[in-house]
Amino acid sequence: MKMKTALTIAGSDCSGGAGIQADIKTMTMNGVYAMSAITALTAQNTTGVRAIEESSPDFLAQQIDAVFEDIYPDAVKIGMVSSCELIRVIAERLRTHKAKNIVVDPVMIASSGSALMKSEAVKVLTEELLPIASLVTPNIPEANVLAGMAIENREDMITAAKVIGDNFGCAVLLKGGHSVNDANDLLYINGEDRWFEGKRIDNSNTHGTGCTLSSAIAANLAKGFALDEAVKRAKEYISGALAAMLDLGHGSGPMMHNFDLNSRFAG
Repeated sequence: MKMKTALTIAGSDCSGGAGIQADIKTMTMNGVYAMSAITALTAQNTTGVRAIEESSPDFLAQQIDAVFEDIYPDAVKIGMVSSCELIRVIAERLRTHKAKNIVVDPVMIASSGSALMKSEAVKVLTEELLPIASLVTPNIPEANVLAGMAIENREDMITAAKVIGDNFGCAVLLKGGHSVNDANDLLYINGEDRWFEGKRIDNSNTHGTGCTLSSAIAANLAKGFALDEAVKRAKEYISGALAAMLDLGHGSGPMMHNFDLNSRFAG
């Protein structure tokens, strides 16, 4: 049986808990062959981002072309992209290659509070990437920006998801948390809402959870699952990984992947 494939376009996290490294681990654990195009190198750990070195637009384009021209991905996840030029290159190359199952995680602020996207790049993201996306996965602070409104409760989440989805023509998975609606996420697709109720897990090792969730969704889309089922399976995967309570013993800690889940989610 031909193995399904997924491409992550994102920044590298040298501490291994988020970014490209988390994406590759997640995609592999969810049973697809993972590939990558690196938008930036970062010097970071679970406590903050120290420095960012961006790829050049031409080199990023070369990476994307190299993947598509040899091992065509069944899904694409887009994570940290900090500049207008790189966003435009990604959108142009994905349109050229007729990419499918595009999941955009609009990484604007790291969990440590460090800014990861230049303010002018947010506008280009909404103009270039969201209209070609199958799904965008903002957290509450990111949805505040994309919807242009404050989100303080469950009803605000419904309104914001509709604004984002209708304005940009893509499905929206608005993630709870950030003191709003605990761990419950809202999927807005084709004008309809579906809640994915989650149990808040008391685990401080949450570095990279956003990267992990969007990558797991992309992996399940690559395997042919419908969007709502892909989200359901991804939520189950990340909950299992957090519940494993693995700890590396310093800082806030990365979200560790529970390797016992492999047999359940590889299929």
